Amino acid sequence: MGKGDLRTRRGKIYNGSYGKKRPHRVKKKAAAARTAGPRK
Repeated sequence: MGKGDLRTRRGKIYNGSYGKKRPHRVKKKAAAARTAGPRK
């Protein structure tokens, strides 16, 4: 496990890819709309 392992965050960074372990950055508006919702 490490730089060559694409299942880890470090491996994703090294390879320059994204996925579940390393999602793309979300824009502030999209993130705020998702978190500021009605509470149950």
